[in-house]
Amino acid sequence: MAFVYVLRSLKNNKRYVGFTEKSPEKKLAEHNSGATRWTRHNGPFVLPRAEQFSESTEARKRERFLKSGKGRQWLDQIMLT
Repeated sequence: MAFVYVLRSLKNNKRYVGFTEKSPEKKLAEHNSGATRWTRHNGPFVLPRAEQFSESTEARKRERFLKSGKGRQWLDQIMLT
């Protein structure tokens, strides 16, 4: 099982898109505890979106799309609704 997740910073409203084979809630907790330098300086975060995939290759493709220009535009649209 693989997941693509989107975090939104409560500090500055920035977005973080990631891939994991752990649960998205567990990754949220890791990021909120300062797991990486970027998340340490931009947290705390909420988890507005997570997508589940049976294959990690599918999840990686989706993550790549969400980090692309079209994917960012799509996220901007759905995050407003």
